[in-house]
Amino acid sequence: MPIETCPCPLCSRPRVAIDLDIHSGRYGNCPDCDLIFQSPGELPDSLSEFALYHTHHNEADDAGYRAFLAQLADPLMACLAPDARGMDYGAGPGPVLARLFAEAGFPTAVYDPFFHPDARVLEDSYDFAVCTEAAEHFHRPARDFARLAALLSPGGWLGVMTELHCGPKTFADWWYHKDATHVSFYSRETIHWIARHFGFRVLQVESRVVILQRDAAGK
Repeated sequence: MPIETCPCPLCSRPRVAIDLDIHSGRYGNCPDCDLIFQSPGELPDSLSEFALYHTHHNEADDAGYRAFLAQLADPLMACLAPDARGMDYGAGPGPVLARLFAEAGFPTAVYDPFFHPDARVLEDSYDFAVCTEAAEHFHRPARDFARLAALLSPGGWLGVMTELHCGPKTFADWWYHKDATHVSFYSRETIHWIARHFGFRVLQVESRVVILQRDAAGK
């Protein structure tokens, strides 16, 4: 039987083999952008996603969770002008990161397709955007990263938190795909592809923290 192929949901390479078959599902690894993604036929439906998201308990007064978010918030805040306005994209039920930025003097709008679905906030322009533990949930990462780039003013900043994969050889033993809603996985190479394709320069790609700056010309 021939191996299933499908287009890459990030770079649109027409045929990527779905040849990583492990206990959590079947995946493809794009040779062009290095995205690892779940087979389209196995993506969770919206109701299943919504039910699982409701089991997450990330509270604003949880010191440990605030310290976790500070891994991204602190270095990104150091890049911002005093009057910067931002967007928390994929904020979840409790937008703790938006609160951290607001407490530091950076008003931050929120968007989440399940919990904060008012798309009018996507029509505005922002000095920074944050996407924390959300990019791995993207079924259509090309659409979402294009949207994030479009949200930013020229020279604006994008901060992303997601665990980075180290290649297909270690993927089966990696814990990050065990969450049924995690379907898109990025490497350092993937981040650099995103930067080139969507008009960013890379400031930081370390472990789970990524900081990019939008091209000053807005291209």
